[in-house]
Amino acid sequence: MWGGRTGALLRLSRLWPTGLLWRGLRNCNVVSLAGSNSPRCWNCGGLGGPLRGDQFFCPQCRALQPPDPARDYFSLMDCNHSFRVDTSKLHHRYQELQRLVHPDFFSQRSQTEKDFSEKHSTLVNDAYKTLLAPLSRGLYLLKLHGIEIPEGTDHEMDSQFLMEIMEINEKLAEAQSETAMNEIESVVRDDFEKAKELLTKMRYFSNIEEKIKLKKIPL
Repeated sequence: MWGGRTGALLRLSRLWPTGLLWRGLRNCNVVSLAGSNSPRCWNCGGLGGPLRGDQFFCPQCRALQPPDPARDYFSLMDCNHSFRVDTSKLHHRYQELQRLVHPDFFSQRSQTEKDFSEKHSTLVNDAYKTLLAPLSRGLYLLKLHGIEIPEGTDHEMDSQFLMEIMEINEKLAEAQSETAMNEIESVVRDDFEKAKELLTKMRYFSNIEEKIKLKKIPL
């Protein structure tokens, strides 16, 4: 079922970099407070806002700053830019961030901070839900690399695979017993294992790709 799609899946190999590229991008998020182009706090005008990293508040007046539009979900949730995510740590990070920016904690603050709090909280919720599920996580990784698969489209899927999906959906619609549903579930689980095997191979291709990029860099 998955064999004919190996070539298409290998296009995702760049989603598992060894870390050099993303470390460089993350380092770019560090704001130099001494620079003349440093952002200023909307409230007190001091250097440092809107802040990046885990500092959501102005270091001078402690006003909540607006979300960083350049920050992606992985950076926000303190996760490596990888398909493999520690969901327990992800959940801990989610709770940690909501304790900082949830609107309930800003009921007595300025309207501007209330608005920023709503935006931060929504962003954290979206990031958590996206990275928690393997499918949405993989699609988001593709999006970060400029590849988008619109919802409901049959993007580069071979006809045999689409027929199998249709048959599974038909069987699921007709299933009237737990036994029948368990049989369908076992088939899907087997396909997930095959996909997992392909993804594991892709990580090795990614490592090779990174080594090639490094060798191309002039000394």
